[in-house]
Amino acid sequence: MRRAQWLLAPLLLTFAVPACAAAPEPALRAPEAALRSSEPAGPHVAIFSGGCFWGIEAVFSHLRGVRSAVSGYHGGTRASARYETVSGGRTGHAESVRVTYDPAVIRYDQLLRVFFSVGADPTLLNRQGPDEGTQYRSALVPLDPDQRRVAQAYLAQLGGARLWRGPIVTRIEPYTGFYPAEAYHQDFAAKNPDHGYIRFWDAPKVAALRRLFPDLYKPAFTRG
Repeated sequence: MRRAQWLLAPLLLTFAVPACAAAPEPALRAPEAALRSSEPAGPHVAIFSGGCFWGIEAVFSHLRGVRSAVSGYHGGTRASARYETVSGGRTGHAESVRVTYDPAVIRYDQLLRVFFSVGADPTLLNRQGPDEGTQYRSALVPLDPDQRRVAQAYLAQLGGARLWRGPIVTRIEPYTGFYPAEAYHQDFAAKNPDHGYIRFWDAPKVAALRRLFPDLYKPAFTRG
């Protein structure tokens, strides 16, 4: 069952999990980055694509040093950056999250580590969890040369670590513009903790973050 069906079907707002839902992927603790970020003081912005933006936003919103996490679309045009259109899988957009963070508290390479540990499986091509289509691809969108250098090195490092059974398919994509998603998508996990999709797919990601990275986890949800 795709995420859009969970959103549109009122019965799925209950605690029940439909028979078509597969089990969530287990979290793992990815290695520390061999190449660390070198970022000047002040707020920085990074963009991550890793399947449904509800869960990715929820993970980043529980990290110390993250000032905001905004769900949106990256990879297509402004005109096509609408949920109903992006869900068709033909716009070039990926559901993405724009993260504003303080590198004095959490570096870009640490965001990468968390992303691949509890957010997205880098071996899944054009899908994550129950969702399939190019709009659910995993991708990194560096916004400066340092982010690009660190992202490239970390993907290579993960490939060599062989923590997953399949090859790493996460791509590095050039920045083409980020378009915030509709208001009802923002802070969705915080506003809808009993939603069936959130309880089954995204709450476990936040729980894994708390378990695997207690030094980075913060209980309060940072609103986008």
